[in-house]
Amino acid sequence: MSAKEPIRVLTGITTTGTPHLGNYVGSIRAAVRASLQPGVQSFYFLADYHALIKCDEPARIQRSTLEIAASWLAAGLDPERVTFYRQSDIPEIPELTWLLTCVTGKGLLNRAHAYKAMLDKNQAAGADPDSDVSAGLFMYPVLMGADILMFKAHQVPVGRDQIQHIEMARDMAASFNHLYGNLLVAPEALIDDNVALLPGLDGRKMSKSYDNTIALFGPREQLKKQIMGIVTDSRAPGEPKSTEGSALYQIYRAFADDTEAAAFAQAFADGIAWGDAKQQLFERIDAEIGPMRARYEHLMAHPEEVEQLLLRGAEKARALATPFMRELRRAVGLRPLQASEQAGQARAAIKTEALSSFKQYRETDGRFYFKLVDAAGQVLLQSRGFDSPRDAGQAVKRLQTEGAAALAPLAAQLNLTGAASLALVNALSALQIAQST
Repeated sequence: MSAKEPIRVLTGITTTGTPHLGNYVGSIRAAVRASLQPGVQSFYFLADYHALIKCDEPARIQRSTLEIAASWLAAGLDPERVTFYRQSDIPEIPELTWLLTCVTGKGLLNRAHAYKAMLDKNQAAGADPDSDVSAGLFMYPVLMGADILMFKAHQVPVGRDQIQHIEMARDMAASFNHLYGNLLVAPEALIDDNVALLPGLDGRKMSKSYDNTIALFGPREQLKKQIMGIVTDSRAPGEPKSTEGSALYQIYRAFADDTEAAAFAQAFADGIAWGDAKQQLFERIDAEIGPMRARYEHLMAHPEEVEQLLLRGAEKARALATPFMRELRRAVGLRPLQASEQAGQARAAIKTEALSSFKQYRETDGRFYFKLVDAAGQVLLQSRGFDSPRDAGQAVKRLQTEGAAALAPLAAQLNLTGAASLALVNALSALQIAQST
């Protein structure tokens, strides 16, 4: 990776449930903030293929997909700034999964934590070791590897319990590259030990498994009722209270700055009544979540808007995935039959296909532009204005050498109507190949 190349960061969330406050603090909020960093190219996806491993309720998966997408968008994720897509809209991902399956040893998958946990559970119950173990569960790490390797992610934010999956993706990339050339990028796990794990209503980790969650974008009254239901001890008003081990204080700390947290801790020491402490917690959370609630409710009432955003994101993602999969297919030998015997003719055909050309020009506004037109003069791509001809020329050069893979990094400088057409992707791919011959 060159010094100027953006770092690619990829994050996914499985569509099997409704996001709660713990998901927001532990994942959504941090990811939205990370997407605003300069020099970072972010990919966020809804892992609905993964959901099929855990859930056989179609309506629940569909509902969860909408709820999670609406939550990310309401929390501030900008689909114009990032690549935001639904996993099942990218057919290249399951295709890459199969290619990786063919280079991944069964012994590696035998060591996967989720699979081993099922074996241990069955053994403890005296059942067949593979009882209720689907091939999907066993192959889960390969699908996750394809998610990551498809988009050449450099970093994948995960909890420590997920590090193994990143290491397995690295192993798969190494195995593939050893056989077919250095095509896959080995990812790194991005661990943030400062991410809070919120306690739930009963003091244990907030989890749907314990039914102790606080809704993220439920009605305001529901949020207050759930916070008022958090378990506390029996210390009376006026009696000093400890912040250590207090679910109330831990949740407050996840939303407050240092000054606010210190004041809340002092209130504990001064003997604040539990009811008053819960009211302060409710007001602090609602101050952050409340402004997002209207956006969430609007998106939930208009799923067609979310659908359009996801489809546009899928087109951005496929502008990268389609040419890359073409390259991978060729590497493993899934090629046109005439490729080896008629290489010269094939290259000539590619050059003929590359009759599309870039036109650079200056407009009356004094800025510099370019467009890509096909042999018939149809405009396939139009740029925005550049301050100098050098800047416009560099963008053209990048599109010529990187092909469709350059569309996402250059999106802010191009007039793409949401997505790259197949004709544009093919034209750029042909130009890219022609450049290299």
